[in-house]
Amino acid sequence: MNTRCGFVAVIGAPNAGKSTLVNALVGTKISIVTPKVQTTRMNVRGVAMRGQTQIVFVDTPGIFKPRRRLDRAMVNAAWSATEADAVLLIVDAREVVASPNGYATHDTDMIVAGLKEHKRRAALVLNKIDGMKREELLPLAQRLNAEGVFESVFMISALKGDGVGDVASWCANLMPEGPFHYPEDQAADIPSRLLAAEITREKIYLRLHDELPYAIAVETEKWENKKDGSVKIDQVIYVEREGQKPIVLGKGGRTIKLLGEMARKDMEEAFDRRVHLFLFVKLRENWSETREHYTEMGLEFPDE
Repeated sequence: MNTRCGFVAVIGAPNAGKSTLVNALVGTKISIVTPKVQTTRMNVRGVAMRGQTQIVFVDTPGIFKPRRRLDRAMVNAAWSATEADAVLLIVDAREVVASPNGYATHDTDMIVAGLKEHKRRAALVLNKIDGMKREELLPLAQRLNAEGVFESVFMISALKGDGVGDVASWCANLMPEGPFHYPEDQAADIPSRLLAAEITREKIYLRLHDELPYAIAVETEKWENKKDGSVKIDQVIYVEREGQKPIVLGKGGRTIKLLGEMARKDMEEAFDRRVHLFLFVKLRENWSETREHYTEMGLEFPDE
């Protein structure tokens, strides 16, 4: 049988549910998910099999109006992914319906304009439809579809899995003939060191999302494979302000201990081996302005 393989870019405004959808499409967690917008900072590839078709879904950072250098790098990474065999534009249906004009948020409007400018066709995926009324969704779908850039429209709940199979089938039909890019049992294309750092960053956001701003980064500083099959991982949590260190550490080191326990549990599941995790907190002002951190995340360092 002829095999098919191709790439699908999953784009959208921050917090539209892109990572949740990609995890559902792949069937396992390959992207971190938190309630914080702009959680995803880089393109992450997840691999799904549909019969003799391999689909590489590219989870991207949210597209919005950038303010900082890191913002620009994230948005650039997202747009670069649209040079794919198919594009999915994920829209938070609840947010759009609740917007003042009942049409689209500014970010979604901007993305649609960008698709037109780049002459990119896409599928519109209205997400988070749980509990929404049909009379709300149909006019919304019609208004967005009238933009002329969408080949199909899907209404889904990525969190519950409703409608996700239809999206996967649509993507599979668009994949070109060709050999698989990855082994059939591989779910993600992300270096282990980077995945480990992402797991820890997720736990920090989930635990401290009210206390900490976005100015935090995690770097896997050391990865040591042990003779017994386990791995020793040293990670550094970078903060930009001295006052942020006590927040991460917690009273008597309780917070960082809990973060380590949460992250280690996920790492052992992801790597299928015992993990010895050691976390350290360091101050590095304006880390988001240093080229090395962009390289670590797989992002291009934008010039001013």
